[in-house]
Amino acid sequence: MNFGIDDLPVRDELRGKSPYGAPQLDVPVRLNTNENPYPLPEPLVERITERVREAARNLNRYPDRDAVELRTQLAKYLTDTAGHEVGLANVWAANGSNEVIQQLLQTFGGPGRTAIGFEPSYSMHALIARGTGTGWISGPRNDDFTIDLAAAEKAIVENRPDVVFVTTPNNPTGNAVPPETVLALYEAAQAAKPSLVVVDEAYIEFSHGDSLLPLIEGRPNLVVSRTMSKAFGAAGLRLGYFAAHPAVVDAVQLVRLPYHLSAITQATALAALEHTDTLLGYVEQLKAERDRLVTELRAIGYEVTESDANFVQFGRFEDAHTTWQQILDRGVLVRDNGVPGWLRVTAGTPEENDAFLDAVRELLSFVGDTPTLPKEQSA
Repeated sequence: MNFGIDDLPVRDELRGKSPYGAPQLDVPVRLNTNENPYPLPEPLVERITERVREAARNLNRYPDRDAVELRTQLAKYLTDTAGHEVGLANVWAANGSNEVIQQLLQTFGGPGRTAIGFEPSYSMHALIARGTGTGWISGPRNDDFTIDLAAAEKAIVENRPDVVFVTTPNNPTGNAVPPETVLALYEAAQAAKPSLVVVDEAYIEFSHGDSLLPLIEGRPNLVVSRTMSKAFGAAGLRLGYFAAHPAVVDAVQLVRLPYHLSAITQATALAALEHTDTLLGYVEQLKAERDRLVTELRAIGYEVTESDANFVQFGRFEDAHTTWQQILDRGVLVRDNGVPGWLRVTAGTPEENDAFLDAVRELLSFVGDTPTLPKEQSA
């Protein structure tokens, strides 16, 4: 007898759905999950070891439930880098930005409530909304993947969502959202009914522009979410955080699990924050490589979306998944996000990026100005 998920008494909105995830394949070059390709520097590894060893002596006790030291240092980092002063009361931390999103939706969303995002965008917003029983509304974008402001404002006014997600730089497209667009969406959301607006800045350290963190001043329903997975090269740490009015920080503590951040997580994150200058130096290298990918892909003949992140969306393809497989056959793993006609590549080391560019060059021949697959590869 075959017995599967749909034979269980699962919630109706979960039936027929697939879990989030990117392929984890053993290939020479992996550029599909927007990880920082540079291992942590040895002095930081040593400092992590020291802090974890110290924390390990007290593992018989629960960790600091409110992560006061960590939140204080995260607030200092934000103040130093975003040009807007925040303190302990403004900052909350959790196990990755996904748990941050989950806690916000548990607090401000839930059954009988709705959230809106402008797609294509980070798919976990919709998945976590579904997981918390929050209705999901897919808002519009223009053909160039910018937010269609007039249509977005109309969608907010008509649907009156409880939570609004704005991702900047946007994943998977890479483009940033102008501050004036965020402000307009915030005003529309407050006019429809007081709604929480979450600005997801997971990739902001890679942006050409500034953080939107200063916009939280005087806007108690605005939240700016961040992660240590990308710029800090700490995807394995699972540490996300947000900055907002202190009332929002107080509110999410109504739903957070007790002692949700382990002592080891807190110790490791604190060590990383001691090496901010070194880690942000790697970010500058990756920004240069990202810009090189954009330039070279366009020179080859691909269409490329403007990118403020550590990845590049490129196309267009009649069959993106077939092209994804052909690149994989050449030892390079990129991401097929399901955006019709497009693929996404993470900015890696110069050597990894060279391997990727060599692979995509092999796939192209030219007819006028239009790149097409060679006949012997198009079948």
